[in-house]
Amino acid sequence: MAKKKRIMSDDHKAALAEGRAQSRAVSNYLEALTATRPKRGRKRNPESMRTRLANIDQELATADPLAALNMRQERIDLRAELAALSTKIDIKGLEDDFVAAAKGYGLRKGIGYSVWREAGVPVEVLRRAGVAPGS
Repeated sequence: MAKKKRIMSDDHKAALAEGRAQSRAVSNYLEALTATRPKRGRKRNPESMRTRLANIDQELATADPLAALNMRQERIDLRAELAALSTKIDIKGLEDDFVAAAKGYGLRKGIGYSVWREAGVPVEVLRRAGVAPGS
């Protein structure tokens, strides 16, 4: 017996595409919130990071193997942090996309107001998205 070929309706395809777009908008916004969240402790500036990178390169020549290992990791971390500082995130554009998608996404996935707040989404953004307390 041959398998029956399934054909997806245009409405079903559109619903799937809308779900993917909503999911992408929500994911991108939440990732941007996490990336731009202030970190605890003293802030480092790019110049101090560059100075530390130069010091690491000098100290590596005479460091014991364990210290050298840790310095190599610190060097990788500092380079990544410097690169992140130079990358600007268009939080406003991502926020607008989130506002358009959040209510439908939340309804479809059963995500309520308190969960959005716990994830770090500001009250004003939820208000713009039409997500109210108690939902």
